[in-house]
Amino acid sequence: MLELALILIAGFFCGGLNAVAGGGTFVTLPVLIWIGIPPVIANATATTMAVPGYCASAWAYRKDLRAEGTLRIGTIVMLAALGGVLGAVLLVITPPDAFLQLVPWLLLAATLLFAAAPKLPEFSRILGAGASSPIGAGCLVLLVATYGGYFNGGLGIVMLAVLSMQGYRNLHGMNGLKNVLSAVLSILSVMTFITADLIAWQVALPMALANVCGAYVTSRIVRQRARTDILRALIIAVGATTTAIFFLV
Repeated sequence: MLELALILIAGFFCGGLNAVAGGGTFVTLPVLIWIGIPPVIANATATTMAVPGYCASAWAYRKDLRAEGTLRIGTIVMLAALGGVLGAVLLVITPPDAFLQLVPWLLLAATLLFAAAPKLPEFSRILGAGASSPIGAGCLVLLVATYGGYFNGGLGIVMLAVLSMQGYRNLHGMNGLKNVLSAVLSILSVMTFITADLIAWQVALPMALANVCGAYVTSRIVRQRARTDILRALIIAVGATTTAIFFLV
């Protein structure tokens, strides 16, 4: 009963955090590992339970999709799909002990990316020259999508920065495309995980349901009232604490 309660609470808060500012991975992955799910399976399960939220967000932004950058939307989607599969395959062939050693570093990277998110658009414009060419833009999309297929934490933040480098400026359009890419690469990652039998379905399904509920409730009640700066500080604190615990354990 305690385990089910933790699963539902983690899923709910993940959906809520992602609806407001992101950072849901800092809640779900540690909880899954803590209740005894092997690290690789825990990571695959965390990606699986996030898919409904990605799909719902992509649908919500469907009317805002516009091609602004160097690459066509179709090309970006195909690269994201390829990267999602490549990242998932890398996770499948990663030994569990090796992945467990990588977890604190991945969490640290996601925490730093989340903390630096307000500065990433400015940073991306500085480095945008290299990403303005089709080859450079394509390589960046493929690289980020591969990261997303391997480890979902901080994916949206990095994807927004890459789109900004390519010349995207409309925030709604960028969010829409980011959600579409996250949904596509995550779905293909999950298909790869299913083939490799890496998903703990008894955990993924209730957590996914709680995730959707958390996203809905937070969007309707909290989003318009909560101070974003306080929420961001809280998420960064959770990420830093979780990272420190994994480094020490």
